[in-house]
Amino acid sequence: MSKQTILGRVTQLAKANVNALLDQAEDPQKMLDQLIRDYSNNISEADQAVATTIGNLRMLEADHAQDVDAAAEWGAKALAASRKADELRTAGTAADADRFDNLAKVALGRQMQSEKEAKTAEPTIAAQTEVVEKLKSGLNAMKTKLTELQAKRDELVARAKTAQAQNTMTDAVKNIDVMDPTSDLHRFEDKVRREEAMALGRQELAASTLDAQFESLDDLAEQSEIEARLAALKSRSA
Repeated sequence: MSKQTILGRVTQLAKANVNALLDQAEDPQKMLDQLIRDYSNNISEADQAVATTIGNLRMLEADHAQDVDAAAEWGAKALAASRKADELRTAGTAADADRFDNLAKVALGRQMQSEKEAKTAEPTIAAQTEVVEKLKSGLNAMKTKLTELQAKRDELVARAKTAQAQNTMTDAVKNIDVMDPTSDLHRFEDKVRREEAMALGRQELAASTLDAQFESLDDLAEQSEIEARLAALKSRSA
C-alpha cells in the first residue's frame, strides 16, 4: 500500500460523519460495532504504515546528513591539499605540488558529488516530512474518532436498554388496563353490599317480630285488666 493510498484512507476515515451514517443505518448498534472494527483495523494498518514512512524518512535524513558531512569533509581535504601544493610550489618542488593540486581537485569533485546528492534529497525529504505530519495528524484524528465511536456505541446501547425497559413497562401497563382488575373489585363490593343489606333486613325483621310479641303481651295485660274491672262491678251490684 503506497503512502498516498494510506494518507487518503486515513483522511477519509478521520473526516467521516458518523452521525450521518447512523441516520441511514437500519441497525445503528451493529453499524457502530462494524465501524469500530474497521477503524481498529485501519488504525493498526496505519500505525505500521506511518512507522515505516517515518523510518524511511529518518533514513533519508541520515543519508542527507552524511552527504552534508561528506561535502564538508571533502572540502576540508581539498583545502589542505591545495595549501600543501602551494607550500611545495613555493619550495620549488613543482612535481609534488602538482600531485597535491590533483588531490585537491579529486577532493573538490567528491565534495561537489556529495553536495549534489544532498541537494537532490532535500525536496524528497521535505515532501516526505509533510506526508508524515499529515499521517500523524490523520492517525491521531482516527484514534480520537475511535474513542468517540466507542462512547457513542456505549451511549446507544444504554439508550436502547432504557427504551426496551420503558417499552416493557408500557406493555405491562397496557395489559393491566386490558384486564381491568377494578371490575372484579366492583363485583366483590356489590356482593358484600348485598350481604350487608340482607343482614340489615334480617335484623329489622327480627326486631319487628320481637315488637309484635311485646305488643301481644300488652294486649293480654289490658284484657286481664278489663276482666278484673268487670268482675269488680258485678260484685258491687250483687
